[in-house]
Amino acid sequence: MKGIILSGGSGTRLSPLTKVTSKQLLPVYNKPMIMYPLETLLKAGIKDILIIVAPDHAGDYLNLLGSGKEFGARFAYEVQDKPEGLAQAFLIGENFIEQDSVCMILGDNIFEDDFSEIIKNFKSGAHIFAKQVPDPERFGVVKFDEKGTALQIEEKPKQFLSDYAITGLYIYDSRVTEAAKSVKPSLRGELEITELHNWYLKKGELKVDMVKGEWIDAGTFESLYRAGELARKKTK
Repeated sequence: MKGIILSGGSGTRLSPLTKVTSKQLLPVYNKPMIMYPLETLLKAGIKDILIIVAPDHAGDYLNLLGSGKEFGARFAYEVQDKPEGLAQAFLIGENFIEQDSVCMILGDNIFEDDFSEIIKNFKSGAHIFAKQVPDPERFGVVKFDEKGTALQIEEKPKQFLSDYAITGLYIYDSRVTEAAKSVKPSLRGELEITELHNWYLKKGELKVDMVKGEWIDAGTFESLYRAGELARKKTK
C-alpha cells in the first residue's frame, strides 16, 4: 500500500492567510495542518508517500517534511501546476503507484478515527468513508445498503439523495490509474473523484465505511478554528 497526500490548490477561502503560505501549512493548534493527514497514513503503516503540492510553496513542504527519514518513511514530491480535480492526483502519481494499491488523503482533512485496520486489510476494489452531515449539498454524497455496499453517488446533489458526505480519504487498488484516464472533465473543468467512485461502483466493487469520530474539512475559517480546538483537546 502506498500513500498520497493531495496538498495542492490555492486555498482562496482562507485568504488573506494563504497569500503568504499554503493552506495545508497553516497551523492547527501546535502543528502544521498537513501533519494530521500524514499521521493518519503513517499510523496505518504506509511508508511510501507521495506529497502533491502547488508550485508556489513546494520548497516549504520540503523544508518541513524532508525525505521522510525522520518519520521512518520515504517521501516523494510532485507539483500540481493547476488544481484540476482530485482525480488528477492519480494521473500525476501514476509512476509512483505502479502496481500497488494506494490510499489518498486530502491535505486539509483531519480525522479523529484510526483507519489502520481497514487500510491494512484492504485487498481490492475501492473503499471510501462517509460521515452524516447537516449540509450534504456541499459534498459528494453516497447512498449505500446495510452491508456498506455503495448504491449511488452524486456530487453536490440539488435534490436529496442521502445525508452521508464522502470524506477526503480514499483507498483504491492499482486500477485507479486506468480509471482516472477514463475520466472526462466536468462542467467546471475538473476531473471529479466522483467519477472514479462510479467506475468501481459500476463493477460492484465500491465499499463504504462510516466515520465515527470527528471529521473536519479545514478549508474555511470556521472549520480551521474547530480543527484547532479538536487538536487542543486531544493533546491535553
